[in-house]
Amino acid sequence: MLYSARRDAQISIIGDRELQRLLDVGLQRRLDYYAEHIDLGRLSHPEYQDAFRDFLLMKYRGQRFDLVIAMSDDVLPFIEKNRSTLFPTAPVVFFAKTSAVHRLENSTGVIAELNLRDTLALAGTLQPDLRNVFVISGADVGDKVYESRARSQFQSFEPRLIVSYLSGLATKDLVGRLSALPEHSIVYYLIVNRDGAGEYFHPLEYVDRVTAAANAPTYCWVDSAMTHGIVGGSLKSLEAQVEAIATLGLRVLHGEHADSVPVSTLNLNVTQVDWRQLQRWRISEARVPPGTLIRFREPSSWEHYKGYILGALALLMAQTALIAGLLLQRATRRRAEARLRASQAELLDSYERIRDLGGRLLNAQEDERSRIARELHDDVGQQLALLAIDLELISGAGPDLQAETEHLALEARNLAQGIVRSVHDLSHRLHPPKLRLIGLVAALDGLQRELSRPDLVIMFEHDNVPATLPHDVALCLFRVAQEALQNVVKHSAGREVSMQLIGAGNELTLTIADDGVGFEIDAVKGAGIGLISMSERVEAIGGRLTVRTRRGAGTRVEIVVPHAAAQPASPSGGAAGSGPMTLPSTDPASGYGVT
Repeated sequence: MLYSARRDAQISIIGDRELQRLLDVGLQRRLDYYAEHIDLGRLSHPEYQDAFRDFLLMKYRGQRFDLVIAMSDDVLPFIEKNRSTLFPTAPVVFFAKTSAVHRLENSTGVIAELNLRDTLALAGTLQPDLRNVFVISGADVGDKVYESRARSQFQSFEPRLIVSYLSGLATKDLVGRLSALPEHSIVYYLIVNRDGAGEYFHPLEYVDRVTAAANAPTYCWVDSAMTHGIVGGSLKSLEAQVEAIATLGLRVLHGEHADSVPVSTLNLNVTQVDWRQLQRWRISEARVPPGTLIRFREPSSWEHYKGYILGALALLMAQTALIAGLLLQRATRRRAEARLRASQAELLDSYERIRDLGGRLLNAQEDERSRIARELHDDVGQQLALLAIDLELISGAGPDLQAETEHLALEARNLAQGIVRSVHDLSHRLHPPKLRLIGLVAALDGLQRELSRPDLVIMFEHDNVPATLPHDVALCLFRVAQEALQNVVKHSAGREVSMQLIGAGNELTLTIADDGVGFEIDAVKGAGIGLISMSERVEAIGGRLTVRTRRGAGTRVEIVVPHAAAQPASPSGGAAGSGPMTLPSTDPASGYGVT
């Protein structure tokens, strides 16, 4: 293995590591590997060439080589001159930077043209305002070769770009120049093995000096400079170079004749940039051409903590959903509790009203029984007692008392007729039989005549009333009218009462209005069961009752009931569609009671 570079050059380090490994694996661990490094700067001196040849002859005396690898085309003239002496039968595999290389007998190789222009094109893309290019190279013989290639390839960029060659300068002078570069400039580092003051340097260490001193971005052509402060470029891959050489070397070592293996022409350059240097020089990443390898990118907070962020978001969303569900559940529960409390309040109120109504109904029953008992005792009972006395007198009268007997018989007959009328009236008040026989209109007409008095005029009008009505509807309207008119007679002190029964569609409207003194509804809620019984009757058949009254303005009672499909009250307390019984209340704005 012959290198034209120094032993600590990057190509030497990668070659000795990777090439030896690849060949050893390909030969199944039967490799005997040697590497030598020629001082390219002294290679032009004949005395040095002879001394180096003698060194190799002495070192490898009696050693037969199966393959000689020249890692640079600079080594080929030395091999060609001394081949018969050093390794007369060994095939040669070479790497060349130009297609103009002279191919030796029994050799093959890889050609990868030294491409310097693509890096300059990349710099122009990343920095569209680029005007000045400062090319850095050393004073060594090999350094001047690279400068010559750069001058040839950069001609196409002029005069758009002003290309200045800072070649062979002393390091001190170069650092001064680099620290004061004009705006819109870049530094293009080629290679420096020796500066103008004769001081030798490692090429990569010199890159560190350049990038530290320059006030403009630095670009290069080889990937070994990538971690030394350069922005990037179209960089030759040294590992790809070594791998290509190893592939050809194994073919020859496995028996193929070197002359029969064609020379390979490859593009070993990879366009790449250092993300850290883009940030340093504030070069927008959006200008990086597609397909460019961006190295050393520091992951963003999202990229670095993506898993944690997604996990936290998922947890947050789950917690949010859980909290929302709990809040919704709480709201639903509160609404249900509110409905339950309202239902409980309604039930309690209904229970209290029913208990109050039950007590008042019991009292009303007792009052009615007492009234009936008084009527039977004071009216019917007294008349029956008088009738019994008259009959006893008649039975004890003699023949000579015929005239007196006739008078007593007449009185007895009159008493019997009075008893019949009293019982009839009492029965009629308890249950009106003619309501079923003659209908609602006739029954109301009879009620109007029955309750009319000289000081109270009751007027009755009706219109569009069906000829036949369900019995529960007719009975409800009759009883409500009876209760309302009796209230007028007993309490209103009115002189005129208007009663109207109007049919419209499937509804009947009964209105009873008087010009009496009126009353405060709140004051009479607990005084009796008249209004409650009226409301209960109307609600039982699905109707509605409205009472409007105020002091000194009379009273108006309006009942609206359906008559086509009235049903008896259900055990739960009303017909279908009726709500809980409510007593009339006073409207504060109008002073009228409204149910």
